[in-house]
Amino acid sequence: MISEMEHNSKLAEVRSYLMEKVTLQPELGIILGSGLGAFADLVEDKVTISYKDIPHFPVSTVEGHAGQLVFGKVEGRPIVVMQGRFHY
Repeated sequence: MISEMEHNSKLAEVRSYLMEKVTLQPELGIILGSGLGAFADLVEDKVTISYKDIPHFPVSTVEGHAGQLVFGKVEGRPIVVMQGRFHY
């Protein structure tokens, strides 16, 4: 188990990485499961980031899941979509 300080440090790295890539401030987060991956096609002005490129971020463990964050807008509302889930 990692210390709280190490945990917070890793979270700060994730946050910094994402803020370098995305200026959008999502109002809503959606986690897509099996059969729902196509919802991400509805996202406009999207920025897509693979889980594997995000420091300390787990990768999707379900075959067929894209394993990426999709930032953008749906009907004008800023959102982030997790296209792929984690199973521990």
